[in-house]
Amino acid sequence: MSFPDLLPQFSGWIGGVRGNLIPNHPLAKAVWFRVGGPAQLYFEPADEADLALFLKNLPAEIRVTVIGLGSNLLIRDGGIDGVVIKLPAKAFGGVEVLEGNRVRAGAGLPDVKIATAAAKAGIDGLEFFRGIPGAVGGALYMNAGCYGTEAKERVVSLRGVTRQGDIIELSNADMAYQYRKSNGPEGVVFTSAVFEGLSGDSEDILAKMREITERRESTQPTNTRTGGSTFKNPDGQSAWKLVDEAGCRGLRIGDAQVSEMHTNFLVNLDAASAHDIEILGETVRAKVREKHGIALGWEIRRMGHFAPGREVREFLDGDVFAGVK
Repeated sequence: MSFPDLLPQFSGWIGGVRGNLIPNHPLAKAVWFRVGGPAQLYFEPADEADLALFLKNLPAEIRVTVIGLGSNLLIRDGGIDGVVIKLPAKAFGGVEVLEGNRVRAGAGLPDVKIATAAAKAGIDGLEFFRGIPGAVGGALYMNAGCYGTEAKERVVSLRGVTRQGDIIELSNADMAYQYRKSNGPEGVVFTSAVFEGLSGDSEDILAKMREITERRESTQPTNTRTGGSTFKNPDGQSAWKLVDEAGCRGLRIGDAQVSEMHTNFLVNLDAASAHDIEILGETVRAKVREKHGIALGWEIRRMGHFAPGREVREFLDGDVFAGVK
């Protein structure tokens, strides 16, 4: 599937943009599942000023979608219309240690690198980022967390570019964070943030990071094509346990499978499509609802268009459980 080329519409101003612009750019390689259709227009800005220029001139009716490292993302097979923005680590991956046990990190920085920088500086409380396989921008957007700590507990301030091309500063309170969700100003593309931890001992912090790494590798399918934790934990319960008790461990549709190792992970065994993965996820949700009366919510972000004739209904209501092994 391909989309109409947007670039001819922008001929009056696009020449001033310095970043990479690619029409109908395939996105499957940009996400950990390795599935999904193209971006109508893919944009990697050269820096914050370049991003601001682009957004200022982009017509308001054109949709903008921002992606990070693609570790918690499912792009549907029909692709994403409008503009898909990815902040490259070269321009947006800086990290700076500040006074007061604070760290400033670019939105394109992998989470593991902010954890490492903080640990080496003797800043405790940011080591949980070692267990999040994404980038800082995604953690800011979805209030990522693990092992008892969430991003909202460490965010002091955020910097971003509005849909109108204005560069703004936001506070933690401006984001109105909830569990795995932010409610900040609509349309802002985060470019960096300041985090605050506690004074600590570097060796002790690095030891905790090693423990996190060992725990992840021993309990999660980290070396597979996956999207991380699939479903949000309901209040007081664990999603993986509900999925397991509903008989879904190892459940398979095509090459999409519920992980045998950790039942809150879906994996692409080889040649799964985004449709296979989403059908599997909704099958799991339906089985958990039938078994426990609980409607699990997706933690993985799903975006884009379904391929024609390959729509997926929530809980597969009205559909037949086809292709389940």
